[in-house]
Amino acid sequence: MTRRAIINKVHRIVLKVGSQVLTAKGRSLNQAIFDRLAKEVSAAKKKGVEVVIVSSGAIAAGMSRLGLTEKPKTIPQKQASAAIGQSALMWNYERAFTFYGEKVAQVLLTRDDLSNRNRYLNARNTLLTLLDFGVIPIINENDTVAVEEIKFGDNDNLSALVTSLVNADLLVVLSDIDGLYDRDPRLHKNAKLIPLVPQVTVEMEMKASGTLSPISIGGMVTKLQAARKAALFGVPTILANGTVDGIIEKILRGEEVGTLFASEVNKLNSRKHWIAFTLKARGKIIVDEGAKKAILQKGKSLLPSGVLGAEGKFGPSDPVVLTDTQGQDFAKGLSNYTSSEINKIKGLKTTEIEIKLGYKYSDEIIHRDDLVVL
Repeated sequence: MTRRAIINKVHRIVLKVGSQVLTAKGRSLNQAIFDRLAKEVSAAKKKGVEVVIVSSGAIAAGMSRLGLTEKPKTIPQKQASAAIGQSALMWNYERAFTFYGEKVAQVLLTRDDLSNRNRYLNARNTLLTLLDFGVIPIINENDTVAVEEIKFGDNDNLSALVTSLVNADLLVVLSDIDGLYDRDPRLHKNAKLIPLVPQVTVEMEMKASGTLSPISIGGMVTKLQAARKAALFGVPTILANGTVDGIIEKILRGEEVGTLFASEVNKLNSRKHWIAFTLKARGKIIVDEGAKKAILQKGKSLLPSGVLGAEGKFGPSDPVVLTDTQGQDFAKGLSNYTSSEINKIKGLKTTEIEIKLGYKYSDEIIHRDDLVVL
C-alpha cells in the first residue's frame, strides 16, 4: 500500500510532540512553535481528521523556570520541574488553539491508570467523549506524582499506547530530526534518510542510539519501540521533523516526508495489546521446550504439564512473562494461579490440579486468550 493510500484512510491520529520541537535554544517554550502547531492541527481538524496530542515539554519548561541546565536526575527533581512547567505548557496550548477557535483539555496519565482494566476503559471513554465534543486532548505523563514503578518512561512509548487507547489510524512522532537514518547523522555527514521501514526489528532497536539532549528522554530507540508497538496494533507510524513549517499538512497530503513505519498485517486486538505493552510483569513462569513450541507454533494455552517453575510473587490475574530454558522471554500473559500454586502443580496433568491443591480455578495456567507472544 502506498503512503498516500494509507493517509487516505486516516480519520484519527495521535500526534506526539517532543521537547526538542517545543523549546527554543534557551530551553524555554517556543511560542511560535505552539502557534504553528495549533494552525496545522486546526486545519487538519477542519478536514475531518481528529487529533489527540501527546506532548512533552513540561519538565523542560520547569527546568527553564528553575534555572536548571540539565534534565533532573532524581524523581523529586523531575516532579518539581513538571509541577512548575505543566501549567506553562498548557497555557501555551490554550493560548495558541483559542486563536483558531479550538478547545483543548489536559489529560495526565500514569502506567497505573492504564494497568487496571477498568481505569483503562475509563480513560478511553473520557478521551473518546472529548473527541465527540470536538475537544483536542493534550496528554502527558503525570510526572508530578509518578514514581519509577508506575512511569511509562518516555512519551514516545506513551503515544504508542494511546493509539491503542483511542483506536487511532496513524501515529505521528514529531522530533528535531527528519526521520530514521542508516547511521547517526549527528556523527556521519553521509548518513541517508530511510523513507520506509517495513518492520522494526530487535537488531534495529539495539543499534539505535539514545538521546544526546540535555532536556529530553529517550532518543531514536524509544521512537523505534513506539513504532513497533503501534505496528502490532495495526497502526503505521511516521517520524518527521516537527520544526519544519507545514509538516502536519505535508504528512496528511501523503507526501514522502520523514520515515514511514509500516503496520503489521496480523495485528493484536486491543486487549492483547494492553497485556503486551501496558501491564508490568509481576513475575515469570519457566516452561519447557514442548510448551514453548505449542504456544509459538500452535497458539495453545499454557498447561501445568509444560511448566518447570515460577519466580517472583504474583497472584491470580497478575501479568507474568514466559521464559524458556535458556532464559529468553518469549510471551506474556495473565496467570490463573498464584506463583506458589504454580510451583505446587508444575509438571502435573490438568486432572491432577484439584488433587494437589484441593481446588481448581482452571485447566490452564494461562489461557490463550490472555496470552501474547512477544
